[in-house]
Amino acid sequence: MSLMNACSDHHPLTRGVNNMKQKPNLSFWKLWNLSFGFFGVQIAYALQSANISRIFRTLGADPHDLSFFWILPPLMGILVQPIVGTFSDKTWTRFGRRIPYLFIGAAMAVAVMCLLPNAGSLGLRNVTYVLIFGLFALMLLDTSINMAMQPFKMMVGDMVNEEQKAKAYSIQSFLCNAGSVVGFVFPFFFAWIGLKNVAPDGVVPDTVVWSFYIGAIILILCVLYTTLKVKEWPPKEYAEYNPSTAQKEEKANWFTLLKNAPSTFWTVGLVQFFCWAAFLYMWTYVVDAVSLTVWGTADPKTEAYQEAANWTGILYAVQAMGSVAWATILPRFKNRKMAYASSLVLGGWGFALIPFFHFSFPVSVVDAPTGEAFMMVIQAQYLQFIPFLLIGCAWAAMLAMPFTFVTNALQGYGHMGAYLGLFNGTICLPQIVAALCGGTILHWVGSDQGHMMYVAGGLLVAGALSVSLIKASK
Repeated sequence: MSLMNACSDHHPLTRGVNNMKQKPNLSFWKLWNLSFGFFGVQIAYALQSANISRIFRTLGADPHDLSFFWILPPLMGILVQPIVGTFSDKTWTRFGRRIPYLFIGAAMAVAVMCLLPNAGSLGLRNVTYVLIFGLFALMLLDTSINMAMQPFKMMVGDMVNEEQKAKAYSIQSFLCNAGSVVGFVFPFFFAWIGLKNVAPDGVVPDTVVWSFYIGAIILILCVLYTTLKVKEWPPKEYAEYNPSTAQKEEKANWFTLLKNAPSTFWTVGLVQFFCWAAFLYMWTYVVDAVSLTVWGTADPKTEAYQEAANWTGILYAVQAMGSVAWATILPRFKNRKMAYASSLVLGGWGFALIPFFHFSFPVSVVDAPTGEAFMMVIQAQYLQFIPFLLIGCAWAAMLAMPFTFVTNALQGYGHMGAYLGLFNGTICLPQIVAALCGGTILHWVGSDQGHMMYVAGGLLVAGALSVSLIKASK
């Protein structure tokens, strides 16, 4: 049975879908332009994910309370993205359907990126007030990033046919990881060129502050490029390619949409639960884990901790480069479910290896001209490249595979923006649950942040096992 007929048999909103005009193939550069702004958005997202724990630890947060600071980003995502999806489904302007939300979100993000890293420099004497201000800024930042991020996925759903959808999301994955590399290495780069990597007690170092400033400039330039290059279909042309959508979208609320969602929506959501909980624990605890494992300290007042935090940005960049490489391999798998599950298992192994490389490894090396063996030592900080490359495999699959499965299953259902906004709940809810449980789990594993990497690895393996439940649409 074809996907189109399968949808018609199971959903009342698909009448007339068989008369749908086929979406045209888009050139590589049109697919590229459609997602290029995602590069800038991802720089902002990378700066947030790699530096939030560092910022709040520097401002005075306790490690056992650290996961609570991570509730706000997914909470804002679960509130903002369905709203953006639903309202953009009904928005028609001369600037487009999704692009207005993209531009407004990006502009808000730029403003907040200049505000957040200065939370400790505003003269607030009480640490509690500083943390509250930082939380408020983080809430605004994640709201704006979510508002800017979601339209890119929606535009692919709107304008790209099924044959090219995997390619379009792979381009998004590439741009996402390329932007991540830039955002992750900024603090290390600025320290290398001479900016101060230490600051007075409770103040964020200049390396982080200037990383946010430059990231904000790149973000707005990239979004402007997509805004100028992409022309969304006007209502009449959109209706030709999506007739059931144009006729029925206004008549269903979120509860009705969830009730009628295909089973793939829910099974992929289960996989997402384990995956995003795992990555929440990485983002929350990996700076302290790397600092403890390699540098032997988790005190944010020390120069060693700030150096470890910069190096963690390099490790994140290694992860992103691994994701870029793995994203080119994923389309070559004949079985997408096997590709998905295998990637998650590799990522699980990667998490488990982070606390393993806690000392320098002696390695036997053979000198080619003489044939004599000698010993050399590889520092643990460089050995950390191995687990982060493996984690990158999981990240590449998490960016591309879920939306490929779900958007294919939603063909003919209409409400693409609303459905993708609701599907974002499978990214946000697990992070909220994980954040609420993080402090308790940290106590269970002996208050050792490195042990939280084992927890994250186990969650990814559970996600890999759950992939078997997905019924992929052809």
